[in-house]
Amino acid sequence: MEQSGASALIEGAVQDLASGVVSALRGGDPPRVSGAIAADGPERGLALAAVRVLGADALLAPVLRRIPPDPGELALFREAVTAFPPRAGAAPTVVWSHWAMTRTLRRLEPSGAPSAPAPAEPEARWLDVASWQLLTHQLAVLAPLARSGEDTAVLRAARRRPVDVARGFVRAVRRRDWRQAAGAGRWLTLLDGVPGTLGLETGLDFVDLMGGADPRVALQVEAARLMRTGTLV
Repeated sequence: MEQSGASALIEGAVQDLASGVVSALRGGDPPRVSGAIAADGPERGLALAAVRVLGADALLAPVLRRIPPDPGELALFREAVTAFPPRAGAAPTVVWSHWAMTRTLRRLEPSGAPSAPAPAEPEARWLDVASWQLLTHQLAVLAPLARSGEDTAVLRAARRRPVDVARGFVRAVRRRDWRQAAGAGRWLTLLDGVPGTLGLETGLDFVDLMGGADPRVALQVEAARLMRTGTLV
């Protein structure tokens, strides 16, 4: 029961943070995590966990809008990067997520501020041999890496398999897995060779309609739309 309660608290904090990111992407206020920026103890711990779950997308708004991040948000993000390094033998998605957070932190640190050494890019060979179902799942987990104007081994792997990602998007929609569909749709906005019959724009609208009440779905759809239209990017 205690574990379930803790999980529910973390999920609530993640949802709050995702809602704030969506608002900021739409031109609203910077994201906040339940007022925990200046807090100590359990609230700050929840905020750190929420940032780690959302990964680099926690600071997506200042990256896409090309504005300085809120200092408190940046400090929290920096603390999350330090507090949750990948363990030995961590899954590739965990390693990549931490790498993306570290790169985002270096990008947004104020000029002259000390920063962590540039991390070496992890490898992504496992994506080349993954089934199209697993590929889509893994890309959805790594959706914070789907950003226009940036090149990574994960993006290059996705670019080699646009039809497989499109198949995965359709499968996720049919299974009503809106988070996976939204993440796959975000990647598809960056890929050439996506079948025209997919109707990606209409598909993203449908995902937003059906799953957009979940802030984590809304975040992915909003990011996909911004990249698709070129707005703010």
